[in-house]
Amino acid sequence: QVQLVESGGGLVQAGSSLRLSCAASGLTLSRYDMGWFRQAPGKEREFVASIRRSDGYRVYSDSVKGRFTISRDNAKNTVNLQMNSLKPEDTAVYYCAAKAAVYDYWGQGTQVTVSS
Repeated sequence: QVQLVESGGGLVQAGSSLRLSCAASGLTLSRYDMGWFRQAPGKEREFVASIRRSDGYRVYSDSVKGRFTISRDNAKNTVNLQMNSLKPEDTAVYYCAAKAAVYDYWGQGTQVTVSS
């Protein structure tokens, strides 16, 4: 059974940092492009960052560029999202997803709340 499980969310103050992790079972993450997405209350889910399986190429949304870093640890079969200089507008449920051709597999999400 394929499962992605996010962890590391929480309640922090603006300017703080958090590190989210996405652990996989039933699939080898190194074989997939991986992405992080988020959904704030009342808003649609939006892309945050991705990392390509072939060469590690990273893409970020403009709203997080320079503050967030996506990385993968193939030995641990995890993908991480280091979030620095957090802002209240970063408050959302964060999801990781694995992509072969499309984002086929999704985690259940982890809540990140940033207070001002």
